[in-house]
Amino acid sequence: MREEEVRYFSRSIDRPLETWKEDIHHKPLLLRGARQVGKSSAVEHLGTSFEYFLEVNFERNPEIKQLFTVSLNPKEICTKLSAVYNIPVEPGKTLVFFDEIQACLPAIASLRFFYEEYPELHIVAAGSLLEFALQEIPSFGVGRIRSLYMYPFSFNEFLQAHGLDRLVEEKGKATTEKPLLEPVHKKLVDYLRTFLLVGGMPESVKTWIEKSDYLACRYIQNDILETYMDDFAKYKKRISPMLLQQTLRSVALQSGNKFVYSQVSSDLESVKVKEALELLTMAGIIIPITHTAANGLPLGAEVNTKFRKYLFMDTGLMQRLLNLDMNNVLLSTDVNLVNKGTLAEVFVGLDLLKSGSCYERQTLYYWLRLDKSAQAEVDYVISKSGAIIPIEVKAGTKGSMQSLYSFMELKKSKSGIRTSLENFGRIGKVDIYPLYAIDNLIST
Repeated sequence: MREEEVRYFSRSIDRPLETWKEDIHHKPLLLRGARQVGKSSAVEHLGTSFEYFLEVNFERNPEIKQLFTVSLNPKEICTKLSAVYNIPVEPGKTLVFFDEIQACLPAIASLRFFYEEYPELHIVAAGSLLEFALQEIPSFGVGRIRSLYMYPFSFNEFLQAHGLDRLVEEKGKATTEKPLLEPVHKKLVDYLRTFLLVGGMPESVKTWIEKSDYLACRYIQNDILETYMDDFAKYKKRISPMLLQQTLRSVALQSGNKFVYSQVSSDLESVKVKEALELLTMAGIIIPITHTAANGLPLGAEVNTKFRKYLFMDTGLMQRLLNLDMNNVLLSTDVNLVNKGTLAEVFVGLDLLKSGSCYERQTLYYWLRLDKSAQAEVDYVISKSGAIIPIEVKAGTKGSMQSLYSFMELKKSKSGIRTSLENFGRIGKVDIYPLYAIDNLIST
């Protein structure tokens, strides 16, 4: 086993990757997610459990693409790669990793042949802007490729990176009947404030762990945002990079509200803004929350795409893009965690997303009463054990639950969820979950 060159922080994706490795019927694996969420690091970490690890980066070594233009025979490809990199390719002993595979469409196409003709070999592929490349291969890998979806660090992963596994375990055992001890609750609230600023991008988390310096994290966040802006140039044949930047900023500004196209720019046609939103969604930089009537399951059966909100993919990047004052988060009272940017609602949506199964693309829904005479809106609606559960997010420890009660009465709900800075508890039919423990709702 090889020594890891850099410190690796464990991720929730590690277990599914290990399960895939041990499965004798494993398929070629495609790791999907936005740029810089840690896909390559997770695969490299998995590679330490193999005798040999052969990494092919199609952006760093573009000349390798030539190997895939001659033949897509997997054994021929591996023979040539073994010669080029001087690394044995042996089934059961070697992990082959195709990184930045979106830069080589023939390599993507070759994955189906690895499944059909060389199934005993462990092969993983990952890439940035991968969804765009897959659009160009309509019948790609149906039934032949296993996809895993990856996101930035969750709050649990952030705590574990600090070595606080016992705190995560204690949080996971807490319930509305058995709330956390107050010192433990306050400690988790403090870490939550930090996480909202540091965010979940791996490089920012690593910088915080090593330096405990918010300013250093801001520099990293600036770099990541610049990388995303540079990516926009790759879309320029389809849409203006300037429009993508405007739309991205507008998503951050409109978080928590129905997205209004005209707020991007009064001079732009809505169809152009809609296309920009679709591209940013494909890149994984923003996540849609779609209105559902929530009359039954699945929730996606009764959606109204005219009513949509969007989440920025990371609270750290979001507050950096908007240049929010850190003191709003660090020095705020429990009554008001943040007074700008709806970070609490964004955090909850992202942690719900990260807590779902990595084997399928997760979707988020909210509910809005469309009757103009009686306005009501519930921040999130999820399904669990055959039941539809409404979730209302509060940034502090106070606030009415009129919309939540309205939903519960209309839909005859047996229970609802309020998530806030309060400890676990219950008010009538409403269960209270702390913001930092919304993942408990998915895992229990």
